[in-house]
Amino acid sequence: MDKRLIELLVCPLCKGPLSLRRDDQQRPIGLACAADRLLFPIRDGIPVMLESEALPLPDESAAS
Repeated sequence: MDKRLIELLVCPLCKGPLSLRRDDQQRPIGLACAADRLLFPIRDGIPVMLESEALPLPDESAAS
């Protein structure tokens, strides 16, 4: 995904910033909102910015 596009997009719920998440092979998998703890998936190179399609972010404190 184009870095400029990511800078323009905001969370559709809280209007906060999003960060690009990648898989183990460095492929973009979604845009994460830290405030809402949601991951908006990227399908065929297009971010799906719908609340109904968002996935919960794993709790990083549980992994520690």
